[in-house]
Amino acid sequence: MLALLITIPVFAPMLTVAAYQASLWVQRRTGSLLLQPVIVTLALVIAMLWLLDMDYVIYREAAEPIALLLGPATVALAVPLYQQRQRIRLLLWPILITLLVGGVLIVALTLLLGWLLGAPFVTLMSLAPKSVTMPIAMLLSEQAGGDAAMTAALVMLTGVIGTVMAPPLLRMARVDSPAARGLTLGMNAHAIGTAHALREGGECAAFAALGMSLLGLATALLLPWFIG
Repeated sequence: MLALLITIPVFAPMLTVAAYQASLWVQRRTGSLLLQPVIVTLALVIAMLWLLDMDYVIYREAAEPIALLLGPATVALAVPLYQQRQRIRLLLWPILITLLVGGVLIVALTLLLGWLLGAPFVTLMSLAPKSVTMPIAMLLSEQAGGDAAMTAALVMLTGVIGTVMAPPLLRMARVDSPAARGLTLGMNAHAIGTAHALREGGECAAFAALGMSLLGLATALLLPWFIG
């Protein structure tokens, strides 16, 4: 019976969607930021693949329709940006200054701490783009001499840890502005932080998407020069 399930074309997409819905239910029930849907979904899918003795390559090929939706989902982030265009225009200079200072510090402190801890060159180059959304980060890592697979794992960990730590730290700092909260989540936790910002409201989501997009663009343009 289990072997038959694996052969059904829609099994992998259904498994992925079911795991994600279950992870959302778990987070709603617990209210814990530690139980991020991305991590819970990953754990559930891995557990099911192990129980079904299903090869990951087969699963990935079968789940390709889910991956195809990433493009439209990313484009959909333009909706809150358009809705908040007046607010973004009003705060344009503070946004640009925050992105410039924050982006430089993110990369510089990451490389400095890695160097002080004795990390090899490959690890440093894998760490450098960790705060950028995954497709850009992996490409930058490869071009700089890093390990794309390591970067992918670091990007995911950065998103999860950033999403867990940012809200309580922002509360401690008494940062209530949706724009500031969104920009913080987008710059420090990229797509996972932006997904959390969507639950906080439209303005927060718009600034998270803006922070994630502009930081990715700035990093792609400046990181090769910075480490060159």
